[in-house]
Amino acid sequence: EIMRKIAHKCYLPANRVMLDLIRRHQGAFRVAYSISGTAIEQMKEYCPQALDSFRALADTGCVEFLAETYYHSLAALFNRIEFTEQVALHSAAIEREFGVRPKIFRNTELIYSDAIAQMAYKLGFRGVLAEGADQMLGWRSPNVVYRAAGAPVSLLLKNYRLSDDIAFRFSDPHAPEYPLTPEKFAAAIHALGEATESVGLFMDYETFGEHQWESTGIFDFLKGLSSALMKNSAWNFATPSEIVENNPPHSEMSCPEFTSWADVSRDLTAWQGNSMQRSSLSKVYSECAPIDEEGGVLPIEPKMLAVWRKLQGSDHFYYMSTKSAGDGAVHSYFSPFESPYDAFITYMNVMRDFKGWVFEPSQLFRSEVAQQKVVGL
Repeated sequence: EIMRKIAHKCYLPANRVMLDLIRRHQGAFRVAYSISGTAIEQMKEYCPQALDSFRALADTGCVEFLAETYYHSLAALFNRIEFTEQVALHSAAIEREFGVRPKIFRNTELIYSDAIAQMAYKLGFRGVLAEGADQMLGWRSPNVVYRAAGAPVSLLLKNYRLSDDIAFRFSDPHAPEYPLTPEKFAAAIHALGEATESVGLFMDYETFGEHQWESTGIFDFLKGLSSALMKNSAWNFATPSEIVENNPPHSEMSCPEFTSWADVSRDLTAWQGNSMQRSSLSKVYSECAPIDEEGGVLPIEPKMLAVWRKLQGSDHFYYMSTKSAGDGAVHSYFSPFESPYDAFITYMNVMRDFKGWVFEPSQLFRSEVAQQKVVGL
């Protein structure tokens, strides 16, 4: 029900607009997508025409598909072996569905640190997307290409102020630029200094039609934005790979602490900010993990391995957030549960059943598993 609703409110109409923009500008309009393997599976099962519409965009050659974790998980924080496996699964799925192999990596929820850049480099990626968080940037601009610390990969940062003007403030009558028009937004970008190399506009695709309903004028804004921006001949659209290829890194950017695009704090507290979240994460990544950090794998059925991986989805823990004020309102908007506590109880009940199915069918099974590990999947 949710997939079909969002497909008809967002994916299908937004993709029609994108395809029209590409044709209207004869390929000068470019866009990139990060689509999880889970979303691809749901589109295939419940709304295949949505997946077909993304394939039509891929066929234009003007669209780039980015790599991420297949299950939109937090594996990068807890299990590098599992993280590597999920990224490989995702890249294979993108190549299978859209005929292209991802070259640029964006981690779940734009979670980033120097360590993640180094992992992405080892997996062969040329660039990584990240939030242009104030705690990472300091006085520096998000509008240039940086080199990640400790890895020869380019770092492309989100300009969160301009992105959030569309994603969060577009229909807010109290926003300074309301009503936001393509001309106003283009003028703000054109006014950026000469040192600007690229402006990263990253947002949930559901911004178009789901978070910002069609009645707000969001599709009309999208239709007019490209022409307004390209009226200034100094500006054009480019995919992340094109930006990396044409813009050598400006300088090195170090980010030893984790950042993300979630909440005002732009850190990890959206998923591990309270004891319920931390307990749930420990359950799925430690107590009930069939794959450990050394690569040991329990003899688990493939269908149960897939269940474990779906239980890693970041939203499970996002729904358990107990933040207040604006951050809390956003968490509540997305959650299907009555409260964070309901989300926690539901998740832990599922984990209890999963543990019983996989780890405790018999004491004999437990003793055999304890003495032997099988390497590889």
